[in-house]
Amino acid sequence: MNEHADHLIIHAHLFTMQGEGVGYVADGAVAVAGSRIVAVGPTPELIVRFQATEILDATDCAVLPGLIDAHMHTPWAIARGVAQDVAHWMQKALAPYARYVSPEAALAGTKLNVLEALKAGTTTMVDYTRPVPGWAEFFVQVGVRGRLTPTINALPPGGMAGWRIGDLYPFDEAEGQRAIDEAMAFARAWHGAADGRITVMLGPQAPDMLPREQLLQVKRLAERGGLMIHMHVAQGDREIDQMLKRYGERTPAFLQKLGYLDSQLLAVHLTEATDEEAAMIARSGAGMALCSGSIGIIDGIVPPSYIFRQAGGYVALGSDQAAGNNCNNIFNEMKLTALFNKIKYRNPTIMPAWDVLRMATIEAAHAIGLGDQIGSLEVGKEADLIVVDLTALNLSPVLDTPVRNIVPNLVYAASGHEVRDVMVAGRFLMRNGRLLTADEAAVRVEAQAQAAAVARRVAADPVHREMALMQAMAAGQL
Repeated sequence: MNEHADHLIIHAHLFTMQGEGVGYVADGAVAVAGSRIVAVGPTPELIVRFQATEILDATDCAVLPGLIDAHMHTPWAIARGVAQDVAHWMQKALAPYARYVSPEAALAGTKLNVLEALKAGTTTMVDYTRPVPGWAEFFVQVGVRGRLTPTINALPPGGMAGWRIGDLYPFDEAEGQRAIDEAMAFARAWHGAADGRITVMLGPQAPDMLPREQLLQVKRLAERGGLMIHMHVAQGDREIDQMLKRYGERTPAFLQKLGYLDSQLLAVHLTEATDEEAAMIARSGAGMALCSGSIGIIDGIVPPSYIFRQAGGYVALGSDQAAGNNCNNIFNEMKLTALFNKIKYRNPTIMPAWDVLRMATIEAAHAIGLGDQIGSLEVGKEADLIVVDLTALNLSPVLDTPVRNIVPNLVYAASGHEVRDVMVAGRFLMRNGRLLTADEAAVRVEAQAQAAAVARRVAADPVHREMALMQAMAAGQL
């Protein structure tokens, strides 16, 4: 008697990401029952083994694990494209907008960003922001996998909007404690929600944005609650300058003494880490979130991800924030990661396509602490997968011999628009390019209205005259 499957995907160019490579199976098939994968193998074997409620023919398509975006700030889609091509992007471009992003605007940005990422094949989103009403609920509604991180810092109300570059900014410990309490309340409410699709990490924003004692408090709470810590680490000369002035130490040494460097930590960016510091963090067991597009645009830096991986650490890819990166698309991050590292080292063999594809799937899953659940197509894992149309002109022709060209073309030629179907936890969220769980048009209209309202408030504030891009506006360059 045949075994039952809810979905049987057949005749695919299947990339399981099992083993050390990409786990290619020609004419491959995946059987899904409930939320999990129950079989992976050649189509002729699975098609006689399973009686499926639905059979999906993936001829001329690649099927691979859903992509993972390990570091996002989804509300900032509401200010897409206002903070690039400038120095001091946070203080001189983004901060004036931060003053005027209401909870409604933040949620509109999140909705836009989540749908954008989903349509480009991202099934797991590690989102980092101050919670607003409806934030977690939207991840639940859409059906994606959310690793949600409430932001924790002790900056005074208004953040960096009035801070002068080079000054040691003050801490508001009451604000820091309020943020810690809010994050823990959020974790109690949402960690493990939606049958485990929604999980929570704690997010001290950066080592320079909380007093030492509150950093230690967050670490204790994370250990007690079995939560990972998701934190910007060694990001920018601003942070290093603050750390040296406040503690007399660079960030990596400070965190090592504080007990932060272990497998509980997802360290984001590492733009200012030396090769030696990056290797030390990797050897500690911490994971790294690499945001090549964002950091390339806002800082002009290629972070030490190659050194981190050489030291044995897991590197995940993130898109960061659309205000300065302009898109939240892991296909984009794969290509930029490969290109930037090849250019940095003047070596075309550095960061080959198969490595960055693993960084977007199985390696990312390990870095964010979910390697036993997602990131590869294996029996018992969650059925998070995408179907990519290889008949798209930019992915054609498909060659299998003597060299198989599918992985290089996915990394160097795909835009994300070739994603045809998206499944998370055994449920299709997109079919034939159409979203099934959210009203895309309504989300876009609301985001436009909220973004325009934020922009009007910024324009009415004299501080906008100090924004770096105002010179380009005056010169007719934007």
